[in-house]
Amino acid sequence: MRWRSRMRLFIALAGAAVALFGAAAPVMAQQDQMITVDSLVVEGNSRVPADQIIESTGIVRFQPTTNYRTIQRAIQALFATGQFDDVTIEQRGTQENVILAIIVKERPVLQRWAVRGAEQVSESQVRSKVVLLEARPLDRAAVGRARAAIDSLYQKKGYYAARIQVNEIEAGPGAVRLVFDITEGNRVAISQVVIEGNSSFKDDAVVEGMESKPEGFWWFQKGEFNEDKLDEDIRARLPQWYGDRGHVDFQVLSDTLIADSVPGKAILKLTVDEGEQYHVGTFEVQGNRRYSTEEISFYFPFGKQIVAGRGDTLDVPFSQAQWQAATDKLKDLYANTGYIYADVAPELTRRTGPDGKSWIDLRWNIREGAPATINRIIVLGNDVTHERVIREQIVMVPGQLFNREALIRSYQNVSNLNFFQQPLPPPDVQPTESGDVDIIFRVTERRTGNVQFGASVGQGTGVGGFIGLEEPNLFGKAKRGKVNWQFGRNINDFTLQYADPAIRESRISGTVTLFNSRQRFTVGDLGRRLQTGGTLQVGLPLLGARYTRLYGLYSYQRITYEGGSEELRQRFRCEDCARSTLGLSLSRDTRIGLPFPIAGQSVTLSAETNGGWLGGTGDYNKFDVEGRWYTPLGTLGGGGQLGAGVQFVLGLTGKSGFVVGDAGPFFTELYSMGGVQFGIPLRGYDEFAITPEGFDVGAGGNTAAGENSFGKSYAAFTAEAGARISQALYLNVFFDAGNVYREARQYSPLRLFRSLGVGVAVISPLGPLGVDLGYGLDRLDSFGRPDPGWKLHFRLGNFF
Repeated sequence: MRWRSRMRLFIALAGAAVALFGAAAPVMAQQDQMITVDSLVVEGNSRVPADQIIESTGIVRFQPTTNYRTIQRAIQALFATGQFDDVTIEQRGTQENVILAIIVKERPVLQRWAVRGAEQVSESQVRSKVVLLEARPLDRAAVGRARAAIDSLYQKKGYYAARIQVNEIEAGPGAVRLVFDITEGNRVAISQVVIEGNSSFKDDAVVEGMESKPEGFWWFQKGEFNEDKLDEDIRARLPQWYGDRGHVDFQVLSDTLIADSVPGKAILKLTVDEGEQYHVGTFEVQGNRRYSTEEISFYFPFGKQIVAGRGDTLDVPFSQAQWQAATDKLKDLYANTGYIYADVAPELTRRTGPDGKSWIDLRWNIREGAPATINRIIVLGNDVTHERVIREQIVMVPGQLFNREALIRSYQNVSNLNFFQQPLPPPDVQPTESGDVDIIFRVTERRTGNVQFGASVGQGTGVGGFIGLEEPNLFGKAKRGKVNWQFGRNINDFTLQYADPAIRESRISGTVTLFNSRQRFTVGDLGRRLQTGGTLQVGLPLLGARYTRLYGLYSYQRITYEGGSEELRQRFRCEDCARSTLGLSLSRDTRIGLPFPIAGQSVTLSAETNGGWLGGTGDYNKFDVEGRWYTPLGTLGGGGQLGAGVQFVLGLTGKSGFVVGDAGPFFTELYSMGGVQFGIPLRGYDEFAITPEGFDVGAGGNTAAGENSFGKSYAAFTAEAGARISQALYLNVFFDAGNVYREARQYSPLRLFRSLGVGVAVISPLGPLGVDLGYGLDRLDSFGRPDPGWKLHFRLGNFF
């Protein structure tokens, strides 16, 4: 900025003061001398009108009100408009005719701005640091702030060598484009972490409690510095790590990063104050009436031999995490027995013993309050689904004591129906004036039925099409109806099914299935199979249990085999055979989050007898056992809301089956393994590739399956780690292992074929779809040498 105008005005005002008052007049008198401005001119403007500029100065012509303060305020006012890069005011003319020239340099208009070079840090994060308005005069101060903010962002991420350059590009008369050019460089790697002030633990041990670790030998030990991780280490992780070892007064006094951006290495120094190590002292409980002191002492985490109030001490280090976890368990105990207003306050009292040892005396100060009884259970939003269907999933009734675990289980059961929009809002627990609670379940109906149609292709049945109609909530009563027709050159399969989970509103369920199937297999020379029949299944709760049911089944089929290999025609002659089956199964299912479970278990034991006193061809018995177990690993996002966010889960599955007796012509009722289309799935291998004789290298061609492809027993196991994105999308990595055996006595769960891979499953308008990429670890080539490889599988249908 130039101040020539003010100097000229000062000289003019000083001369006038000398003429009026003499040379000895005070300086203040000189500065306060007023002049009269006869005219104002504006120079350098092209975008802002001259009248607007003059008005902004506040200078009035023909009035003796102008001095150096007036000029200063005028310059400040013009800069405050944000329209100018430079402002100069000059005096022209004579003392009798004073002319003020306002010379301005207008700011260019920002047409647009962009960020270039952001790769390691997301561009959206970088752009969030820039606050610039397009189609407005360029705010150079805001540009400087944006550049500093971007530089600070990169330093937080560990990119100390990052350089940010702001380039202005002319975009026409009085307009510019702005580009923030970023040269990121390499992220600074922590080569060493130095801890100062620690005496109880070595540096390496302390570093184990941090997320900011130095680079190591292995490729995954990069040691990349991130200021957010370091802040979390200082604020939470290190205090928790020390607190779990008795140092509850631990503090990080300072942190310093000594970085050399040229080699990209840094030394992280932390100065800490460990404080004293506290040991567990006495334990006391106050305010408890519902539970005895001995019962509450069971939750004490530091030793069961200590009894509250007895003055016992334990010579063990105090752990903040264990103490907090025990407090949470005690709170759950009260919440699960109706005391939702109970307050369990953990109290710690530090003291020093006569020997100078530091102790922490622990106390649970309990305010129980009155237990809350469930007053009403209200269901809102169910416009289609009958309220009875929802209430059958709620494991609470009015009049019983409030139970938090029962509330969560009820929520999960209602969500499992899959009749409502997900995630289901958590139940609303509203206290009443009497101290009881009303529980409100809010649901939003969604379309449940779907029409399925399209083309299908299977390694076993060739190219075809399918048409299907399924409604899992018929009449709003959770009854399920399904019609499916699959057709093509090699298949014509029609199925009609109706299932009622509560026959005449009882707890007895029933399922009726009718089918007419004609299939010509292209995997192996199995010929053509025609079967017609039906199945009736009835289930009822075992001894009134909610999640355990006993099922009885009867099935009758008429089966005809035509064509096929000469071997099959000679061994199995069956032009019009009948199969009569009576079965019994016991099932317990506590899974939640269906169709992609995130917790719970499912165990099924089944036995069936065929032929014999039931009549029909074939005389054999079949026994199957299957177990699925799921445990949650954590949740990403969702804001802590039940069922929301990406949920990670670990799943284990084990199943086996045995056939005793002669299956006769029903060799396809025995066990085959490989692929995903037939029999027992084993991903990473072709259909029928796993046989009682071992791996069949010819599997997958037109001679893949034969009599020797089937066995009378099998074992199959799966371990998977999955991410449930929503109730319609599931990603997982898996490890499969299995084998099929000629006879039941040859069963050996230690002799297995293995595979691993990745998969994705979706619930689409065409029904459940799945794609798996498996790597068969025990595949062989034609010479019997190891030949592991990948295999892609497509699945269609209700395979969950």
